[in-house]
This record gives sequence, C-alpha cells and structure tokens, in this order.
Amino acid sequence: MYNRGFSTNSMSLKDKLLSFNLKFILVVVLIGAISVASMYSTDKGNWGYHTISHLYRLTTFFTFFIFISLFKPNFWYKYAYFIYFVILFLLIGVDVFGVTASGSKRWINLLIINLQPSELMKVGVILFLARYYNRLSRNEDINKVKYLYQPLLAILIPIFLVIAQPDLGTALLIASSGIMVLWITGLKIKYFVYTGFIFIASLPFAIAFLKPYQKLRVLTFLNPDLDPLGAGYQIIQSKIAVGSGGIFGKGFLQGTQSYLGYLPEKHTDFIFTLYSEEFGFVGSSILLLLYVLLIYLLINIGRDSKSNFAKIYTYGFASMLFICIAVNMSMVLGLLPIVGAPLPIMSYGGSAMLATMFGLGIAMGCHINKSDIS
Repeated sequence: MYNRGFSTNSMSLKDKLLSFNLKFILVVVLIGAISVASMYSTDKGNWGYHTISHLYRLTTFFTFFIFISLFKPNFWYKYAYFIYFVILFLLIGVDVFGVTASGSKRWINLLIINLQPSELMKVGVILFLARYYNRLSRNEDINKVKYLYQPLLAILIPIFLVIAQPDLGTALLIASSGIMVLWITGLKIKYFVYTGFIFIASLPFAIAFLKPYQKLRVLTFLNPDLDPLGAGYQIIQSKIAVGSGGIFGKGFLQGTQSYLGYLPEKHTDFIFTLYSEEFGFVGSSILLLLYVLLIYLLINIGRDSKSNFAKIYTYGFASMLFICIAVNMSMVLGLLPIVGAPLPIMSYGGSAMLATMFGLGIAMGCHINKSDIS
C-alpha cells in the first residue's frame, strides 16, 4: 500500500511542479524577503556576514523545500519512524560530539553546517505521531492507556535530552508539538487535565533543577526592573524598541535601538523587535498576517487531503508553527520569559531554517498528492 513516494505515481515531474500551491510559495517567499531585509538592517545597511549567510541559507533550504515537495505522503509515512530515530541518534550524539557555545552544547559540526538536532526534532515528533495514530485510528480506540505509552515515550525522551543540553525553550516547543498532535487525534480531554495538574504540582520541584540563568530569566520576566542592566536589559530594550516604532515605524535602516547597539541578539530570537521598530504596528501586522495566511494554507492542505496521515501531519505542523510564532512574539513583548525560540524563516540560524523548510516541504507534498489515500 505504501509506495516509495518519489516519481512512482501517475504524475510526471512537470505535473507535480504545476500542482504546487502558488499562494503557499508566495507567502514563504514574502516572509523570506522580509527576513533578508531585516538581516540587512542588522548589518547596518551593509551586505555583512549575517545578511549574506542568511540569504545563502534561505535560498539553499528553499530549494530543499521544493525538492522535498516532490515526495508523496506515503514516503514520509514509510520512513517516519526511521527519520525520528535518526534525529534522536543525533541528539544523543550532541552529548558526545557536540559543539559548545555560550555554555550550551546543542550542535553537531557537519562541516557544512553546525546542525542543531533539537530543531529537527520538532518535525520528527510530528512525523512519528502522525504515523502512529494513522495506524491506530482505523481499528483501535486511541484513548486506551496501553496506546499512550509509545507516543509519550516518543515525546519525553527527546525532551529530557534537550533539557540536558541545556535548552529548556526548545524542549518546551517539542513538548507543545507533541501535545498538539495528541489533541488533534482526539485524545480525551481528561488526559490533558490530569497532565496539567501533574505539571502544576511538579513546578516547585522542577524549578529546583533549573540552571541559575534560567531561574534569573523567570524572575526577570516577573519583574524586569529587578536587574535592568543585567538579566532584565534585553527585555527592557526590546519593549522600548517595539514601542518606539509607533504606527508606521521609524523607517527602514532607521531603528535607533538597533543601530546604537542597545538591543543584543537582534539577528536571532529578537529579529521581530528590530523589524517592529523600523516598520511599526502596520509592518508588524503585515508580517503577522503573512504568518496567519501560511498557517491557514497548511490547515487547508490537511482538510483537502484524503490521507489521514497527511491530515494529522499538516494539522500538527501548522500547530507547531503557530506555537513557535506565538512564543517568539510573546517573548520579545515581555509576555513570556526569554527562551530559545527563533521566529520561523525570519530569525538567523541554519538549523531552524532547515527544520522549517523541511516541514513545509512535506506539507506541500501532501498538497500535490492530496488524492492519495493512506
């Protein structure tokens, strides 16, 4: 039933290319163009290192996105577990062969890229659960306790590996991705209620295991003025930059907080702050609208697909994308503590870009082959 998925059906390569969702591609290209312009601004109006590197990664991984789109959903169904365990193996390898930067060991040097496997695991978990629940949804009651062990282990094992790096933010995003898939597949709400109670009850004990800088981030979130020149500096400057943008912004390349060096890490997790300062409420709303449209198109792909696996995957990936966007924007606005949550496509970083384009490519393949049944 499950074919290899690449050039094995009646569609020719030309037919597949003509079947691309052009709106989907246009939205991705527009967000990519905004990201390059923002990165150009972080280099103070020069084609500096971050701009050139970001543009190179964007074009490379966009090409990868097109290539991945040519595979049928059945291909990803067949190799979902394999992909998950390869990423899991890479996560384990981080502890042995990992590259340490800023006190964290999160990357593996693959010569052409310092890969952060935890970013790929966001997609890997969704693929694993989509295959698992596609198999169960036909004949079994997914709410039986015996069918919860495998998905819970698939979610918890990478979470603990990522926390050990340490990278609490990415671990929470992986957990959120898995939980959203469980919700989508129809797991009874009582399991989420029980889990919520356990999570709340364990918070005092969990805090004891946090690193000192992680505890400081929580305290800073509750009161940024506690250490305005230290831990609270980043979020205070971020809110100043966003607020100073006003309705229409200060103009392209005119962001004073960014140009005068008041805003650290503006090319990574805080890229939205720089963009918002320069383009204001109107520009931020346009970017947010593009993200909403992208998620809407992903949901439509799932709705139109005849493959249950494709439905679970696209709904799950759309949920993960929404969570990443919401967490990043809430973080820079001071609504959540600062965690490692890059803004999809916009933020500087090869692993995050690779994971996003990989996930989008699988979704596009589900659109091209929406009549396939699995």
